[in-house]
Amino acid sequence: MRPLTVLVLLAFVSSAGDPFVDIAPQRLAAYIRADTTNPPGNETRGVEFLGAILQQAGIAYDTAESAPGRGNLWARLRGNGKPGLVLLHHIDVVPANASYWSVDPYAGVTKDGYLYGRGALDMKALGVMQLQAFLALHASDSKLSRDVLYVATADEEAGGFLGAGWLLENRPEIFEGVGYLLNEGGGGRQFGADTVFFVEVTQKVPVWLRLTARGRPGHGSVPLPQTAITRILRAGQRLADTHFEPRVIAPVANLLQGVAPFQRSELKSAFEDISAHVGDAAFMQTLQMTAPGYHALLRNTCSLTTLQGSKKINVVPPEAVLELDCRLVPDQDVDEFIAEVTTIVNDGDVSIERIMSFTPASSSMDTSLYRLIKTKTSEWFPGSMAIPGVSTGFTDSHFFRDVGIQSYGFSPTVLAENEGVGVHGNDERVSVETLTKGTAFMVDLVRSFATD
Repeated sequence: MRPLTVLVLLAFVSSAGDPFVDIAPQRLAAYIRADTTNPPGNETRGVEFLGAILQQAGIAYDTAESAPGRGNLWARLRGNGKPGLVLLHHIDVVPANASYWSVDPYAGVTKDGYLYGRGALDMKALGVMQLQAFLALHASDSKLSRDVLYVATADEEAGGFLGAGWLLENRPEIFEGVGYLLNEGGGGRQFGADTVFFVEVTQKVPVWLRLTARGRPGHGSVPLPQTAITRILRAGQRLADTHFEPRVIAPVANLLQGVAPFQRSELKSAFEDISAHVGDAAFMQTLQMTAPGYHALLRNTCSLTTLQGSKKINVVPPEAVLELDCRLVPDQDVDEFIAEVTTIVNDGDVSIERIMSFTPASSSMDTSLYRLIKTKTSEWFPGSMAIPGVSTGFTDSHFFRDVGIQSYGFSPTVLAENEGVGVHGNDERVSVETLTKGTAFMVDLVRSFATD
């Protein structure tokens, strides 16, 4: 952790511009230096960092650890009774291998106009933008029509069960009266000279499965006709060769129609009426090769990610394990899908265990917050458009959708086509200009919604 004296120094702001905006890059650099890599998490380091800033601003806050070092924080500005708004971000970040970075991933280095570090995009930058909007709202003394909560949680990168999920189960009173939530999962993208904002309203449902094959063990020098290894390899190959039936849900159709004008000619017409094309196997194969992110929204998928067998090269093991990261179209029944996987594997000596799965849930596009986001994106980026987004990955929003809170993935930033590559990768970075404009945008959005 940075010493408290350093945190206090970070509170000083430049004399030019909006102080809540100007300090955002310094705040993000310091936040990155609080190493909250998950595993093990150590999110309490982030809680201490954020708590010191809130305390200096005179804002009361609460914290709770779901396990040692797994800290969560929340603070509330009181309003006048309309359904409240949560500004949510996760404190933890994924590991970074420093040998593949051009800078120390936990130093918060700024060079060539970019701020580098693990979490610069996923998602400490958005956490700082939300924090500055929360602080600005507090300092404005505006009469609030609704409560606004700032919530920072642990463990999202491992499923959120020690963070957002834990808070909803163990501190449900925090979210009483809440109707809306802003989180990660969307944002602006450049398509040539055009700007499109994706407002995430739903996401594919993660279903993580563990397949365990069993067979007769033995010595590697005496090959057996059938072993746990051959069984698990056969099961994996059957799944790898399977293309689940494609289908189109309304949010995906809306998304593809929205991005159709920015696609090359052969995709443009298909995206304008995707339902007429998903049955074309050749089109789907081409789409997977050229635009795998869009392809993944049109069918259930399974990626074979881990494979475990013997720990000694000359031992045939009694068990072999294959793990699958499956992502389901949100209207898919999970139990029916697992039954389909069982049929594909077709081996009674291969058991299938559900490691993790979530329920499907979506947020409405017919709400005052969704409409305000569309209005504000047009104001801040004239000529831009905002369309509903569907995420192939998952965020903590699903926990809140399950309890009826309208949750949107939205970051008020615009990234060029090559600027998002550092998420979970090397040299993760955000431009200082993008961060500061995004902070100003977030201040305006939150104030407008909290005082409507």
